[in-house]
This record gives sequence, C-alpha cells and structure tokens, in this order.
Amino acid sequence: MQSPAPKQPPSTKAPSESEELQQAIDRAGNDRAALVRNLEEFLKDYPEARQRPQIYRALVEASLQLRDSARATDYAERIVALTPDDMSMTLLAIQLLERNGDEAALRRAFNYSTRVLDYIDRTSAGDKSPKISKEEWEADQKRDKVNILSLRGRLSFKLHDYPAAERDFRASMAISPSAAAAEKLGEIAELNKDLPGAIREYARAFALADASSAGANRREIRQKLGNVWRLAHGSEEGLGDYLLHAYDDSVASANVPKPKRNAGAKDPYDFTLRKAQDGSAYSLADQKGKIVVLNFWATWCGPCREMEPHFERVAAQFQGIADIVFLAADCDEDETLVPPYLLEEKPRTTVVFADGLDILLAVRSFPTIVILDRSGKIAYRTDGFDPEDVERELSNAVRHAVAEHKESSESAPHGAKSEL
Repeated sequence: MQSPAPKQPPSTKAPSESEELQQAIDRAGNDRAALVRNLEEFLKDYPEARQRPQIYRALVEASLQLRDSARATDYAERIVALTPDDMSMTLLAIQLLERNGDEAALRRAFNYSTRVLDYIDRTSAGDKSPKISKEEWEADQKRDKVNILSLRGRLSFKLHDYPAAERDFRASMAISPSAAAAEKLGEIAELNKDLPGAIREYARAFALADASSAGANRREIRQKLGNVWRLAHGSEEGLGDYLLHAYDDSVASANVPKPKRNAGAKDPYDFTLRKAQDGSAYSLADQKGKIVVLNFWATWCGPCREMEPHFERVAAQFQGIADIVFLAADCDEDETLVPPYLLEEKPRTTVVFADGLDILLAVRSFPTIVILDRSGKIAYRTDGFDPEDVERELSNAVRHAVAEHKESSESAPHGAKSEL
C-alpha cells in the first residue's frame, strides 16, 4: 500500500513593500533612533520605494529630534532633489547647510536660495488663493523676496564673494530697508576700505535697528559705526548730528504703509487666518459657536517653545470634542522662519498665522493664551505662564467656559443645550 504524500506546509505570502514599511515603523514605536535605523534598512531593500519623499521627510524630522544635523541635511537635500518645488523643505535645507558652515555646504545653500528666488519671480497673481486680496499677495511676495535676497547675500558674504553679497543686500534694501542688510553693507564697505560708505551704511543700520529687528544688535552697530567714524575723522565729534540726519532719512524711507490682513475686522469671527503649513484659508466664522483656545507665539520666543508641550497636552485632554478648538497663532513678522520651525518642532495643534488677530486682542507679549467663548468674547487670558500650574489652570479655564455656556443655555426658556 502506497504511503500518503507528506503534508506541505501552508505557503506564506511575502509581505508587500507597503506592509514592510509599516512593520518597520511599528517596530520602532516611539524610539526615534530605532525609526531612523529601520527606515534606512528599508531603503536598502527598496532604494526606489514609491513612498521615498514621505520616508525622507520622516527621517528629516526624526534626525532633527535626535540633533543629528548631518543626517537631517542629507535627507532634506534628497527631498529637494525629488520635489524641487517644495519650498519649505528647500528653506530648511538652506538653514541646515548654512549651519554646517563648510564651503561646499554654503555653495549648495546659495544655489538653493537662487532656486527659491526664481520660484518667487515665476509666481504670478493668478496663482494666489482667492481668499487673499491682490494687495496681500503682493505684500507677501515683497516680504519673501526681501528675505531670500538677504539670505543669499549672507551666504555670498560667508563665501567671501563680496560683490555678489553687496548686489543682493542692495536689492533687498531697495525693496524694503532693514537694519541687518544695512549692517552687512557697512561691513562690506569697511572691508573695501570705503570709510565714508561704511559710515553711511552703519548709520542707516543704527537708525533702522530696534528691539524687534531680527539679526541686528544696535549696541554692536554703534561700536562699528564709532570705529569707522574715528578712523575717518580722528574722533567722534560730529557723529551725533550725522546720526540724527541718518535716522530721519531712514525712517522716512522705511515708513511706507503696508496692506494689513483683515483690515477693518472688529470681531474675531470677521477674521480669515491662514494655515502655516500651506497658506490655506482658515475662517474663524466657521468656528462660531465653539470655544476657541488661542496660543499666540513666535519662533524667536524661548518661553513659547517651553509653553508648546504644555499647550499640546491640554489640547489632548479635549481631543475629539468638536465644540472645542485649539489654535497656535504665529506672530512672526518674517513668516519664512515658520515652515522650517514647524518641520523641526512638529507641533500637534493646528498652526495659523495671527494675521492681525493679535492686534484685535491686544497681544503685546509672548506667549499669550486667550480663550474665546461661544459668542467670541474673551473668557480667559494669561500673558506668560507658570510651568508648574499652566496645564491645570488652562484645563480648568476651558472647562469653566464649557460650564458657563451650559448654565446660560439651560436657564434660557428655549435655549439649545450644548453637546457638552
């Protein structure tokens, strides 16, 4: 009698590329270093993976959290190579390359900044969102061009290409005078032994500098100005009068009216903000009837960075409740600082540009948290915070705003009750 054939083990289907990728992510859990290792191993097996841009982006974010600038720079540049129109990643690559500081890195950063400048020049008003006016779009274009010209000028200066740096700084100043650009022009003139030119530019930088001037230190500018004035005149006699004239001229040229977003808005619900990630419109009118919790912040504000995880933990307590909205409202004058910051810090709450809402609510320091009740009135406000108590106080304030609405709606004869 013939013996039966041995049973074959059940065939196992090999996991697909997407399944292997998900397994690599799942195995890492919350370990950033393990995520980097797993994703890089995955890329060895699938060097042409369909999801390479997303994988590279995850590697950039994880590397930044691990303070591994070299690896973050490498993957940021890979993303730029794959998606050259990704301007936020291009700006992050420039920032990381400039931080590296060697000549090859600076030259690549220079080339990327030229690419961004060309992108700005190619963009027309026909490409703008219908949610913003032509005047607002033009103001954004002007600001972006000034910032990129100054950035490229700074890179040329570090590469010791002073004529190229001077051209970009002068082009930037022609559009919108700034203390930082004027100071660099003063340094270039001083390096060229042009003392009258250095005096003129340093005086203009001193006149334009104030407490809010990014990249400009009035005390340092004063020292540079005094030095070149003494070299030219032997003493500082006459410098005061010269500075007064320079101040009057600079303020007159810089004090050009700028179009304001949400001009004339007198109620929070009149405001249409912009999402910081992509510039898309975010209408506060759509949040009418909800409790809106606003964290006003800026990238340069150290306490704002400390506040962010506290704010996110409170937001997580109310996650899934449609009637409560948490927004992080950025107040930076230079909005090009925001996309790289978001990529590096990766906040979990929705980030919008304040677009004048900070002025309406009289925000004068950062961080400031404001809670708007369902009618748009201020129910709670705190300027600054105590790390020990902020989460408890903010959570209680949100719950109090909810309770107040419940009481008022229940006491009304025909008031509709909240879901909360």
